[in-house]
Amino acid sequence: MQTTELFFSYFCSKFVILIKMKKILFVLSFIIFSVANLNAQSQITGKWKTIDDETGKPRSIVEIYEQNGKIYGKVLELLNRTADEEKDPNCDKCTDDRKGKRVIGMTVIRDMTSEGTYWDNGTILDPKNGKVYSCRLTMNKDGSLDVRGYMGFSLLGRSQKWVRP
Repeated sequence: MQTTELFFSYFCSKFVILIKMKKILFVLSFIIFSVANLNAQSQITGKWKTIDDETGKPRSIVEIYEQNGKIYGKVLELLNRTADEEKDPNCDKCTDDRKGKRVIGMTVIRDMTSEGTYWDNGTILDPKNGKVYSCRLTMNKDGSLDVRGYMGFSLLGRSQKWVRP
């Protein structure tokens, strides 16, 4: 009878230790993921120079910022405007609440949420044509930002590479 009790006591103590270790590993994993997520979010925030995917020329400076746990982007400046382009145009082709508003100061990226290594579930506006696209933002190892606007599936869309000014 004593042997059975000793075995049971030994087994229970090892089981309790195993459960405690699993809890500790879970908490540590959560902390590491949270810190990595905060670090990634802080890397994406700040000013970015947008590069036109058709011409390869810089088009604007956009400030990406965090608000209530989501990522947004606002146009601060328009670059390389030609003589026939307005210096501070209105978004006349927009169809949502931004219709007729000035592009400079406009929030063109909205409601992005972190998905670990990228940001998704938000939208991006192309003020040139007034269309709103689903958006995915991905930080590259070289410090640049891939910005993908798409309709429906990510395969059907356009990508730009943004760089720090």
